[in-house]
Amino acid sequence: MAESANAEGGVSVFIGLGANLGDRKATLRTALAAIGQLPGTQLLRVSPLYGSAPVDAGGPDYLNAVAELATTQTPQALLQALQSIEQFAGRERPYRNAPRTLDLDILWFGEQVITTPELTVPHPRMTERAFVLRPLADLVPERVGADLLQAVASQDIYPLEGPSWADRVG
Repeated sequence: MAESANAEGGVSVFIGLGANLGDRKATLRTALAAIGQLPGTQLLRVSPLYGSAPVDAGGPDYLNAVAELATTQTPQALLQALQSIEQFAGRERPYRNAPRTLDLDILWFGEQVITTPELTVPHPRMTERAFVLRPLADLVPERVGADLLQAVASQDIYPLEGPSWADRVG
């Protein structure tokens, strides 16, 4: 299958964003601005903003969104850049599913299937999580079937703002 791409030849990538500590919305906006400044990367669209209860974890509710970008970076280079953005935002990893100031996950990288110790794409748990599927369905409804949304319908997720929440990014 051919890679999705923009006019400059970058691969279409979808990134899940989440935060449940600190000034969550400001952190997500700062992360989007940083992503848009990465070399060879253009931020294309951002989903509406959602709130969600933590899944398999405690702590305050998350703010979640999905961003579509085009990049000429390799998946590994993009992962490293996203982890640097997380660290800049104060991300700590004391234990699995710990509350976090920022979480950035590569959901899809074009049509690539990647399985390395550092990166698995498509994201291995995205189909189990309403906080990923609902904003992803807002951007690419043709790729998120009603059956997937129905499977996570019992998870607590609620819309907060339309895509304009990210208009002041940059």
